[in-house]
Formats: sequence, structure tokens, C-alpha cells
Amino acid sequence: MKRDNINATNAPQPRGGYSQAVRLEGFDRLLFVSGQVPLTAEDKVPEGFEAQARQVWANIDAQLTAAGMTKADIVKATVLLADREYAMANRAARQEYLGALAPAMTVAIAGIFDAAWLLEIDVIAAQ
Repeated sequence: MKRDNINATNAPQPRGGYSQAVRLEGFDRLLFVSGQVPLTAEDKVPEGFEAQARQVWANIDAQLTAAGMTKADIVKATVLLADREYAMANRAARQEYLGALAPAMTVAIAGIFDAAWLLEIDVIAAQ
């Protein structure tokens, strides 16, 4: 699969480890991961934003692994935050998980289904 991260020079540049667009050519598999929430397999909600963010990314990783994929296959992520105050902690958690990977990204502030959940993330992956 050919993957190009695109950041047009005549548009705003990304801030914080993502790409404005990702072009794919020649992929064989496409995976849509539903919004993952900060629940453990035992239905426990970790305390604090950082722990919840790590749990959400671990849940995403579990779905990717179950599909025979890895985080390197993520081409798009949508992050819903319960409050704007979590923006910088979200960026740090995302970079902790993704490292130098820079998928296309949307981050929005939204009412999350359960008030105990501080974020929800869905991803699209391709190979």
C-alpha cells in the first residue's frame, strides 16, 4: 500500500502530530473501528483523563490486533473530548501511543454518552 501524508502549503499546517490529509493507493484491507471508550475488559473506568486516554488507545490497539493490524495502519482518527480542558493532555496521550505516526485527525468537544467517560475515539485503518 502506498500512503502519503498531505499538508498543503497554501492551507494551515497541522499542530500536534497529525496530517491534514492522508492519501492511500493500493490497499487491500480497510477497517473501521467504532468509538472506543475508557472501559477495561472488566467494565471499570480508570480515574483521571490520562488513564482514560491510555485505556481508550489500548482498546483501539486490541481491535486493531484482532483484525491483524497495528497502529501503523491508522489513517484517520476522530477524538471526542468531554471538555476543552483535556485538549493538551489528549495531544500528549495521542503522541505517546502514535509516536511519529501522523494520521488525519479530528478533535471535537462533545457530550459523551456516559458522564464518567472523558473521551471517545474511533479510527480508520488500512493495509
